[in-house]
Amino acid sequence: MTTPPLFLTDERTFWHSTGVQALFLPIGDWVEPPSGSYGADTPGSKRRLVNLVRAAGFDTKLTVASAPSATRDDLLRVHPASYVDAFKQLSDAGGGELGLFAPFSKGGYEIATLSAGLAIDALDAVLTGRARNAYALCRPAGHHCLADQPMGFCLLANIPIAIETAKARHGLGKVAVLDWDVHHGNGTQSIFYDRDDVLTISIHQDRCFPPGYSGFEERGEGKGTGFNLNVPLPAGSGHETYLYALEQVVIPALRDYAPDMIVVASGLDANAVDPLARQLLHSDSFRDMTARIVALADELCGGRLAVIHEGGYAEAYVPFCGLAILEALAGERSAVTDPELDFFQAQQPDERMIAFHKVLIDEMRGQLGF
Repeated sequence: MTTPPLFLTDERTFWHSTGVQALFLPIGDWVEPPSGSYGADTPGSKRRLVNLVRAAGFDTKLTVASAPSATRDDLLRVHPASYVDAFKQLSDAGGGELGLFAPFSKGGYEIATLSAGLAIDALDAVLTGRARNAYALCRPAGHHCLADQPMGFCLLANIPIAIETAKARHGLGKVAVLDWDVHHGNGTQSIFYDRDDVLTISIHQDRCFPPGYSGFEERGEGKGTGFNLNVPLPAGSGHETYLYALEQVVIPALRDYAPDMIVVASGLDANAVDPLARQLLHSDSFRDMTARIVALADELCGGRLAVIHEGGYAEAYVPFCGLAILEALAGERSAVTDPELDFFQAQQPDERMIAFHKVLIDEMRGQLGF
């Protein structure tokens, strides 16, 4: 009997806040942040995903657990001591902002190390056989965080920290990181940009975030030349365009690289009602993309697959997308039906626009040599 997927989550990560005060009480210690103190990065979408999984009884199909926090040594595999120390000092002093669009309150350091610890344990569980695959519900996210500064709600580079820890503990070889968050995974890209032992791929909305960024021409440098791949898609691309990009560009690149493990940076903000982007995906989009990557991981690397949560800001809809991913990881369906699926399927681009998107993807594929 195969082991069930591991679903890693911890209530404490939902207490991360981009504000500093609850009424007259400073956020931190035992003061849970109030609703309205977060800006766009609320815990609601993540907490509601956990609640939907449990309400549906699908937690019986998973191993649900928390994990130890990342240690300082874990962080130093990616981040310089100057950044780690500055982050800890500002966190202890009540919070603030060390980088672009990444404020945090008191205790933000401890919550971020817990989030990174969930990512570490996801890779560890898969590599040691504790789970056949894993989903880490990390918060704060990590894919915008550079080695020396945070950005875009991301305070620590969760996936690079997890990969470097797995390499140190288990001698992990080649890793492929597929980022389907609607925003570019610029932090992950920058950390591995000159290396050939990690292939980084980002499918993102063209010129969304970082503002004005596209990135198709950026292929890595030095030893990493050819080991970074960006697939910028027009706003409003929709379900069929994403799957076409996956089949025509991403999967051939993954087959060509033949990784020892696949890690998905799973932002759910390409959904049709996300407030920070303009794509048109729905729960079946994430289900289908995950199913294809599960099958590819079985083909290429013994099924070794870890999914690490990134963005996603539509509180009511993210849970259905996240549950669809968990169902695909488990190879089973729950009793849940997506109440908006028919509506979002009806809002997809027309045939002419899809054909135009496919031409763009074919041009990218040709330039990449696939």
